[in-house]
Amino acid sequence: MSQDPLLIDARGHRCPVPTLKLRKALEGLAVGEAVTLLADDPMAKVDVPHFVSQTGHELVDSGVEGSWASFTVRKTA
Repeated sequence: MSQDPLLIDARGHRCPVPTLKLRKALEGLAVGEAVTLLADDPMAKVDVPHFVSQTGHELVDSGVEGSWASFTVRKTA
């Protein structure tokens, strides 16, 4: 699948909002589609990978850009 991931900008929101936005976005995707989450809450660096591992989705990419982080997650089920 070559389409760009859905982009969710949760910068400015605090825990648990970024993870909740990610969960809702994943619910609307088909298996194999991806979403990129942008978050500046420091807890997102812990919460997002934990959420992904608990739900069985795939963390495709993550990184830090200045004061915020990005996470690209592919829906697996």
